[in-house]
Amino acid sequence: MDLIVRQARRRGQTASCDIGIERGTITAVEPRVSGRGTREIDAGGRLVTPPLVNPHVHLDKALIGDVMRPNVSQSLPEAIEITWDFKRAYTEKDIVARAGAVLEMAVREGTLAVRAFADVDTVGGLMPVRGLLAARARYRHLLKMEVVAFPQEGLLRDPGTEALLREAMALGADVVGGLPWYELTDEDARRHIDIVFAIARERDADVHMLVDDTDDANSRSLEYLAVKTKSEGYGGRVSASHCGALAAYNPTYAAKVIGLVREANVSIVSNPHISLVLAGRRDAEPVRRGITRVRELVRAGVNVAAGQDDVNDPYYPFGRGSQLEVALFMAHTAHLTYPDELETVFDMVTGNAARAMRLSRYGLAAGDAGDLLIWDAGSVKEALTRQRPPAYVIRGGAVVARTTITSELV
Repeated sequence: MDLIVRQARRRGQTASCDIGIERGTITAVEPRVSGRGTREIDAGGRLVTPPLVNPHVHLDKALIGDVMRPNVSQSLPEAIEITWDFKRAYTEKDIVARAGAVLEMAVREGTLAVRAFADVDTVGGLMPVRGLLAARARYRHLLKMEVVAFPQEGLLRDPGTEALLREAMALGADVVGGLPWYELTDEDARRHIDIVFAIARERDADVHMLVDDTDDANSRSLEYLAVKTKSEGYGGRVSASHCGALAAYNPTYAAKVIGLVREANVSIVSNPHISLVLAGRRDAEPVRRGITRVRELVRAGVNVAAGQDDVNDPYYPFGRGSQLEVALFMAHTAHLTYPDELETVFDMVTGNAARAMRLSRYGLAAGDAGDLLIWDAGSVKEALTRQRPPAYVIRGGAVVARTTITSELV
């Protein structure tokens, strides 16, 4: 075998096992794999998991935070306006450099699949898409990257974007994005959703929309998205990020919408970092936490994932490409801190996120891709607590990143 990981501790298992990988595929998961591998790593009873997955990040805007003008209002509308200054002058080389820096961060932190959003609008044209497509090609040896063609300025309120969105998909974008709540009227929001589904049908592509990213309880595009998904037979192929307004709905209407989301098999992606800092800016005390109804969605059986969203840009000043940090934020923000709940938040950045992206051969069974992480921890709780990158990041049976940390009292 090309690689054998000895004494791996899988989640939910008390006994360790050996994992054998050959030609990029897991071929054996046994108490003891006989023979010798070309390379062997002794996990020593440490936690071994499939890789982390980030289903929502804006790489075209990443790392402009240090050179942008201040976001004085600390609001979403001003963040969008600040980005205009840069989009007008984007170059492919610049986007690849900034996106690549974040992708390299992510791989070191154990993320081997990313869904990256590229703005498509009349401000920056298709340059963000071209830049991320180039980054996808450059880093394909390290991770799987999907590019989302994302109409950041809306479709109806930014005439000409519909044609650009179709062109972006023809260039090679993987997923059709949407931002229905940003349209000027409810009717336009529904039309926005219809257009996105029409393009997705034309390209046989999945859909990922940013939905109701507002504190306003009158923003109700998630309901229509769920109904549209079900009527189109697109269950399992649609994700909705943020959905902050759902938290502001009255309990009866919220329960109805959650039921529709579950029936339609729409994945919800919550991004705790950005929701904490942008939502509730106009609230008097008590200030809302900003995330959607994560616990209620989980209890209802909805597939809930979590993403980084932003890395040092007009929306968020921090970010280091760590989905483990995202999981820790989710544990705090969504009140998910009991032992079984910590497993749930880890699911949000692993299996649930992989399901939202419809990743094939994801897991630690024979036949799955030879992608895995060896953590410097014996359990999910310990990994979340220590917040250290994986000791080994393995893709296709090859080590692509390794981290050693030395600390001593002197």
